[in-house]
Amino acid sequence: MDTLKNCPAPAKLNLFLHVTGRRADGYHLLQTAFQLIDRADTLDFTLREDDAIRRVTAVPGVPEEGDLIIRAARLLQQEVLRRTGALPPGVDIAIHKLLPMGGGLGGGSSDAATTLMALNALWKAGLSKDELMALGLPLGADIPFFIFGATAFAEGVGEALQPVAVPDAWYVVIEPGVQVPTASIFTSDHLTRNTPAVIMADFSGHYAEQGSTLRQFGKNDLQQVATRLFPPVAQAVEWLGAYGDARMTGSGACVFCAFHSEEQADAVLESFNAQALSATVPSTWKGWKAKALQEHPLGVVIPL
Repeated sequence: MDTLKNCPAPAKLNLFLHVTGRRADGYHLLQTAFQLIDRADTLDFTLREDDAIRRVTAVPGVPEEGDLIIRAARLLQQEVLRRTGALPPGVDIAIHKLLPMGGGLGGGSSDAATTLMALNALWKAGLSKDELMALGLPLGADIPFFIFGATAFAEGVGEALQPVAVPDAWYVVIEPGVQVPTASIFTSDHLTRNTPAVIMADFSGHYAEQGSTLRQFGKNDLQQVATRLFPPVAQAVEWLGAYGDARMTGSGACVFCAFHSEEQADAVLESFNAQALSATVPSTWKGWKAKALQEHPLGVVIPL
């Protein structure tokens, strides 16, 4: 096998996100629940005859050398060399971006995770899931979750993961046409950093009590900062909030709302599209639906 095509790199939603403290090294301590959804970037991997690692598609605003997929591939390549004494072949990586940058959907981290999983298979490197998660963590705190590959309750900086069950759901997601730099949120003086810690049973019990609505657990502590700095995020929360418990994912900018059925999500999107045609929602906004995933689709194909 020298190629893997159409490898999915799915988005995630943070069903809640609490900042519970700050470490001495400046990293924030978090509690969150990660949910995979079926909207994804896709990547193609083709082994080369030399040892070069190249991105063969352009990504506007992301230089090749700084791209997480290139950094992840080189990190794994060096790990294989360390373990075996032989450098694995290079690879051409094509990426087909669908997920917005600066949207809080984890696109870059998911792309890097898919790269590690795919090349682990192509190179027959034999790293376990835990080993890949540890390898990816220095590149990004969300990368271990995507390799973990299932709905998770997360703590620490986001790397301490436990599987958790939540109701199956459909989501309507609004991209409000802005990119939110993560650093601008976490360095803000307005960020709450002392939300009381919860336990996983608090989160699970909340969903066990749900009836006809899908009211979300907790809140996103980053939302108050993002809406203050980026008014379109606040406007999207207000618009989608007319249909349910709307909130921002991650550090923003995307806003989502959960529904029991695809029909409910379609009705909200129908309203969104009608208002877009009448220019009562900004032309820079994009709206779409996605279904919750219970496991990473690539992990089903090449299990670790």
